[in-house]
Amino acid sequence: MDFKDQIKILGERVSKLKDQIQTEEATKHSFIMPFIQTLGYDVFNPTEVVPEFISDIGLKKGEKIDYAIFIEGKPTILIECKHWAQNLSIHDGQLLRYFHVSKAKFGVLTNGIIYRFYSDLVDPNKMDEKPFLDINMLDIRDNQIEELKKFHKSYFDAASIVNTASELKYTNELKQLLHQELNNPTPEFVKYFAKQVYPSMVTAKVLDLFTDLIKKSVQQYISDLITERLKTALTKEDESAKEKDNIQILGLNKETENKIETTQEELEAFMIVKSILRQKVDFKRITYRDAQAYFAILLDDNNRKPVCRFYMNGTKKYLVVLDENRKEVKNEIKTLDDIFTFSDILIQIVENYNIAKEKK
Repeated sequence: MDFKDQIKILGERVSKLKDQIQTEEATKHSFIMPFIQTLGYDVFNPTEVVPEFISDIGLKKGEKIDYAIFIEGKPTILIECKHWAQNLSIHDGQLLRYFHVSKAKFGVLTNGIIYRFYSDLVDPNKMDEKPFLDINMLDIRDNQIEELKKFHKSYFDAASIVNTASELKYTNELKQLLHQELNNPTPEFVKYFAKQVYPSMVTAKVLDLFTDLIKKSVQQYISDLITERLKTALTKEDESAKEKDNIQILGLNKETENKIETTQEELEAFMIVKSILRQKVDFKRITYRDAQAYFAILLDDNNRKPVCRFYMNGTKKYLVVLDENRKEVKNEIKTLDDIFTFSDILIQIVENYNIAKEKK
């Protein structure tokens, strides 16, 4: 099992168990120790992971941090833990003090769900006020897993992490800033754009007007961007479909067609998808095509409008959707009922096709 799968399984574990965890100590044993193990460190080896690591702070002696991960005999990663339900923002000062008096290069503040990674990017030997990596185990993204993987024992390289941490830190802050501005534009943000297009003085009344206009413009721009990417993807799909049609005309795939057998399970999956989508489109528009490799569900019986694919013939079963680059995104399903958990995604795919059609 690769690192990505291990992290996602741990995230599922946290989601299922969190409401049963009553104490900070239980949070450590159930969530944080498995997290450290997933990073490749032996939590039962006192030369590698030291619990209750002593870090004297000024006149205070015997101050302890929950865990210190030692690399090449030196404390390199300090981990301060809290109960899963606690707000971490009120505890970052404690980690800062430990970090300042130790030789560690990285500090982690966590409640077992949120993991905030700090370093000394601004001032040497002084922990930054803001983390360069902020991970939520209940909503972890693939790009964050790639960053987290750098802390794995097998790949750990402090210099390499620091080189990318600064860019990561500011990129995250800029994304948060953009999110805030696009949802609730500040007067300064609105004025900047209003002055570019409005010929007269930007009064309070004009500012109110442009605040709404900017929100609408952003939404329309994002919608247009999605539509354009969808068109590009459809063009690629169209080219691929034409190539397949040519092969069929030449009779090169007759032998393959004879091997295709639509199973009852595939038909049941089709009916589930059909029931999900009929609230948005006429059920007659939802069709399927069976291939030797997969079972495809289409809108309007059109290869350029794939809704999803099912791989049902192996030991594992998958529901697959195509991303903007027409690459398959596989989602394992244990039972056919699991298809319902992807309802929102399937509905959004169909709505995107309808939006693209209206734009034409």
